[in-house]
Amino acid sequence: MAEITTELVKKLREKTGAGMMDCKRALEEGKGDMDAAIDYLRKKGAATAAKRADKETNQGVVESYIHAGGRIGTMVELNCETDFVAKTPGFKQLAHDIAMQIAAMAPLYISREHIELTTLSKEVDIYKAQAMNEGKPAAIAEKIAHGRLEKFYQEVVLLEQSFIKDSGKTIKDLIDEEIAKVGERISIRRFIRYHLGEATN
Repeated sequence: MAEITTELVKKLREKTGAGMMDCKRALEEGKGDMDAAIDYLRKKGAATAAKRADKETNQGVVESYIHAGGRIGTMVELNCETDFVAKTPGFKQLAHDIAMQIAAMAPLYISREHIELTTLSKEVDIYKAQAMNEGKPAAIAEKIAHGRLEKFYQEVVLLEQSFIKDSGKTIKDLIDEEIAKVGERISIRRFIRYHLGEATN
């Protein structure tokens, strides 16, 4: 087990933004291993998020971001439970990061639950046909189609996209980390992305 020094705790805090005591506990749980400690903090965030899933989120901010010399603009409504949390720098930074993510990666949906079943069926049919055209048997083509559907989710679903500033995290991970810090439910209510000259949904 690696020695858990103040330096190591500070390093983990810089990487994750978690509190000093949480970082110390995470390093103890991970026996001084930085990656194990980060995993512990992520799981803690996910657990806190699950506990607070039924809480109302009527506070928050509407954040905007303009990119590429005014050619791309986004707005996102990020909600939390209290006005106090809505005004914290961490929450505002999270809203800004999500607005930037939307500008850069052009997601179509907040979560996979927002995707219409007809769209999903169509995607599966296309992937299946592609696999069959590659000479795969029907049963294998079906598995390939569902594997490609997961990739589709990662491309078009905001919560499942890799964060542009840290590809090791998804947007959901980012939100769960902030939930672990503030102890409140945080959710994305809606977003819109404008690209100069393109029609919007």
